[in-house]
Amino acid sequence: MTLTLSTAGESHGPALVAIVTGLPAGLRLDREALAADLHRRRQGYGRSPRQKLEVDEVEVLAGLRHGLTLGTPLALLIRNRDHASWEWGMSPWPPAGEPSGKGTTPVTLPRPGHADLAGTLKFGHDDVRNALERASARQTAIHVAAGAVAKALLAEIGIEVSGVVLEIGGERDGWEAATDAARSDRDTLGGVVEVVATGVPPGLGSYAEKAERLDARLAAALMGIQAVKGVEIGDGFALARMRGSQAHDEIEPGRRRATNRAGGLEAGVSNGEQIVIRAAMKPLPTLMRPLRSVDLDSGEPGEALVERSDVQAVEALSVVAEAAVAWELARAAREKFGGDALDDFAGAHAAYLDRIAWQRTP
Repeated sequence: MTLTLSTAGESHGPALVAIVTGLPAGLRLDREALAADLHRRRQGYGRSPRQKLEVDEVEVLAGLRHGLTLGTPLALLIRNRDHASWEWGMSPWPPAGEPSGKGTTPVTLPRPGHADLAGTLKFGHDDVRNALERASARQTAIHVAAGAVAKALLAEIGIEVSGVVLEIGGERDGWEAATDAARSDRDTLGGVVEVVATGVPPGLGSYAEKAERLDARLAAALMGIQAVKGVEIGDGFALARMRGSQAHDEIEPGRRRATNRAGGLEAGVSNGEQIVIRAAMKPLPTLMRPLRSVDLDSGEPGEALVERSDVQAVEALSVVAEAAVAWELARAAREKFGGDALDDFAGAHAAYLDRIAWQRTP
């Protein structure tokens, strides 16, 4: 038994959609909790005006009745309000009438650092917009919605996941000043976020097969987020500069650890300590002072596409990363505990904790 997530949608298309399968029946979803996570994603200093335009209200089309999951596929939808300005340019069918609104002119100047050039070459497009729309971080909205569902499932077995910002533009404080300076220079910033999961029992994931290693799965989940270029678990790269006697977490009575340099994961398996994982986000590639590029039609040098963009979106990344970690932990929990109904899932978890005589961290 596992969870699966399939999504679709373009940044300026009609909507973002998701299909979630593998949820047990009887899980209560809180509409306000989903809305709160999506609201958090839109916040942050230096965001673009689009965050004020979009409401990101989740519509549930299937798999939920009176707030409880049915054990069948859950269908989620978030409409793009900005699509109204792009209706001709992003019409699913050949549009009728004269071109109007945004997106009516083909894009031929790809942005360095974006999927523009590689995506256009890969799929044989002659308009960069056919690649950039799906590659946009706009789609993270539907992943945050799915993550909120995952967090509801994890809460049933005492697991909580939270994300925080560690630094923006190399600064651990004074982010607003750094953001203002970058905006004045028509530039962008990146940063680092940390996600912590508490209440995770030992035994999620596996060392038996490469694809089952939970550390690899969590790293892949974070690397799959737009603009993330680095992931670190626990003390990560600092461990490479230590001796083994300093690096490893000694085991104390009760099978707890004196330290948590491993970030709650050993050999691809959770060890019962907090899971701690960090993600590094590069500066956003859409610049108001565009970088050099080459026109795909003429082959002549030019300046890359300029389109509405955030100055920095690191605070939003903390929410998206939280959702990604929650989703992967929920998948691992479903694989471990199974169950068609929520009581079966929670009961298997309780029986497992009894078998290993595991007590939650005070």
